[in-house]
Amino acid sequence: FCVVTRFYHMICIIKFPCFSSEVLEAIENIIQDVLKSLAQKKAPVLTLASRSDWRNIEFKDSVGLQMIPHCATKQIRSDCPRSAPKFALMLKILSMIYKMVQSNTYATKRDIYYSDTLLFGSQSVVDNIINDISCMLKIPRRSLHILSTTKGFVAGNLSYTEEDGTKVNCTCTATAVTVPSNVQGIKNLISHAKFILIVEKDATFQRLLDDDFCNKLSPCIMITGRGVPDLNTRLLVRKLWDSFQIPIFALMDADPHGVEIMCIYKYGSVSMSFEAHHLTVPSIKWLGLLPSDLERLNIHKDALIPFTKQDQNKLASIQKRPYIACQPMWKKELEIMAASKLKAEIQVLTSLSSDYLSRVYLPNKLQFGGWL
Repeated sequence: FCVVTRFYHMICIIKFPCFSSEVLEAIENIIQDVLKSLAQKKAPVLTLASRSDWRNIEFKDSVGLQMIPHCATKQIRSDCPRSAPKFALMLKILSMIYKMVQSNTYATKRDIYYSDTLLFGSQSVVDNIINDISCMLKIPRRSLHILSTTKGFVAGNLSYTEEDGTKVNCTCTATAVTVPSNVQGIKNLISHAKFILIVEKDATFQRLLDDDFCNKLSPCIMITGRGVPDLNTRLLVRKLWDSFQIPIFALMDADPHGVEIMCIYKYGSVSMSFEAHHLTVPSIKWLGLLPSDLERLNIHKDALIPFTKQDQNKLASIQKRPYIACQPMWKKELEIMAASKLKAEIQVLTSLSSDYLSRVYLPNKLQFGGWL
């Protein structure tokens, strides 16, 4: 296999924000190195940090999962049949980024893929290369003029102005506002919210909207990534935290997947650890659905779902992660889940009453401090 791992001293600190001149210079330096190698009759290589290697990750309570300063790297060689295609695609996307930064235009990852679907093969190939380039240049994706397609929603006591001057008012109605595609560009954020509620699933989010939850208890902001959050949703949660410094709570299913998603918001992910300082919010609290809630509320076992092998493996993986060691109450909840080998969706609360979530569960939790 030709993607060779090296233990070079590669400093993996993302600069933020970046001026266009810095981006252009960073790309020019890469191309100059390629040309220098060719002039010396050597095969050009691109050196990347191993983003998915846990050996390159450290846990810091105030930041989450971050890439260590001197991390293991891998080389994408131009003279190897297995890695040469990726080398070529990286240069192609670097060229596209250079032109966009020069002309001050933007494109989504999807735009880049559809510019030549035969060349790129799949969207995931493009996504991976863009993240590799961002990490290699030590420049955040937004400064590369690449926007993510947004799937998240936000609602509640929040208004802001988008980069183009559009004023957005996220009133809590039956329809939510799509998370902006350029979160860094929004300004004039105004809110009287007392807290922020991150909701795992769209169905639960919509139900809380229908129940007018944002206004009934106290003013709040609700946000959902509709499953695993995209970059923009994570950026918005971080921006709201930086702007208002109000409590942030997570409402997830009582299953390993829900815990994983909450950990992404709170501590970040291994693959995006090089941008942890701009994406994570370690102050997030686990509001529910807690595994211990299921017994406390006398949820009938027939309403619970047995673990799959995949669930068991996912939970075992989470329990070994460095941040669980500093969260003894979380550790206890995960042990309850592991012992029962049962999981529950938030919708299980409807077995108690149709509006139990918004009328009883959340008000009690928020009033009496039922979070971890």
